[in-house]
Amino acid sequence: MQVTETLNEGLKRGYAITVTAAELDEKVTAKLKEAQPDIEMKGFRKGKVPLALLKKQFGPRVLGETMQEVIDGAMNEHFETSGDRPALQPEVKMMDGEQWKEGDDVRVEMSYEALPEVPEIDLSTITVEKLVVKADEESVNDALNNLAATAKDFETKEGAAEDGDQVVFDFLGKVDGEAFEGGAAEDYPLVLGSGSFIPGFEEQLVGVSAGDEKTVEVKFPEEYGAENLAGKDATFECKIKEVKAAKAAEIDDELAKKFGSEDLESLKNRIRERLEAEYAGAARQVMKRGLLDQLDGMVSFDLPPTLLDAEAKQIAHQLWHEENPDVHDHNHDTIEPTEEHMKLAERRVRLGLLLAELGQKAEVEVTDAEMTQAIMNQARQYPGQERAFFDFVRQNAQMQQQLRAPIFEDKVIDHIADQAQVTEKEISKDELEKAVEALEEE
Repeated sequence: MQVTETLNEGLKRGYAITVTAAELDEKVTAKLKEAQPDIEMKGFRKGKVPLALLKKQFGPRVLGETMQEVIDGAMNEHFETSGDRPALQPEVKMMDGEQWKEGDDVRVEMSYEALPEVPEIDLSTITVEKLVVKADEESVNDALNNLAATAKDFETKEGAAEDGDQVVFDFLGKVDGEAFEGGAAEDYPLVLGSGSFIPGFEEQLVGVSAGDEKTVEVKFPEEYGAENLAGKDATFECKIKEVKAAKAAEIDDELAKKFGSEDLESLKNRIRERLEAEYAGAARQVMKRGLLDQLDGMVSFDLPPTLLDAEAKQIAHQLWHEENPDVHDHNHDTIEPTEEHMKLAERRVRLGLLLAELGQKAEVEVTDAEMTQAIMNQARQYPGQERAFFDFVRQNAQMQQQLRAPIFEDKVIDHIADQAQVTEKEISKDELEKAVEALEEE
């Protein structure tokens, strides 16, 4: 077997791999001899089938398998010897194409773009500012008021129902004058403005009082779940029994117990911890951006054109969808990356390769537990189909990589921050919000 370099320009590589017919025949014969003791064929005892007959019967199939194994072996040996790491799967094609026939040497052309050498970085020279925000009393009290609002009670009131009031009523729904299944209830409590009923229903109950009778006329949505009702006009005969006004729960120990705390002070501490955890998450994003900006300015190296092109196209497609959220069908080939897309792609590819190199050297790994948690978090977006989603991810290597990549990146960022010079700066919630808004604008 012979491997000859045919291209070495920048990160582009090309090699011609030649496997002689004799080498190939030798390997095919060895494979058949290895299998010979276990082969049975009519007219021969097990293990006694002549090699020539085996070659005639199984040779073509074994030849194809052997060619693939030899080529794969030559590629693996090349990468181990050269130290090259391909940016993408190498392109491999037979040089003789359809003209090749059994008995000829096998000549293969392999081409790829190598990953570049990433320069060393002294992480201790990096300076990181860690923003710290404490939960003030106003924020804690706002959160308490929100909790009280969700735990609100309703008290009977005199007069007409307003938006936000609760109406207790009996109703009977009809389509074409006939009552339909599931269209009736007694003593049903409905909060007006909650959007619990089909569009147009709740608005027509605004202004009713206890003892009133009201006929509500609505149209079921075209996409309504029950096909026999979808798009149909309907009437609901309603008898109003009671109108109740909302009353926020008292902010006291009883409210705290409703939310699993021993007393009000314990609930406040839990709220404070939750708020400060949210602030810390936002502050980390600000710190991460600053750290990545520094890294981007510290290194410069050649980038694989194929990776740049793929990343720029992905950015262009993503931005196109954000600008056209209601358009689902389009021709991706017509979306050409701009110079701005290319600059962003260069940054992403450069930082991606740098973080991968730093993570590899630091032996950063994503654990099975971390992957399982990531899959479970994603699965919650598909209520009732969590198990199916979990199984899908387990069988889909590309999906696993999509979930693993951000975990790996965050762990590398943590590793860099551990080596860097970190200073803490306490700021207000408003200042943190402005810093986060600045990130989003960029």
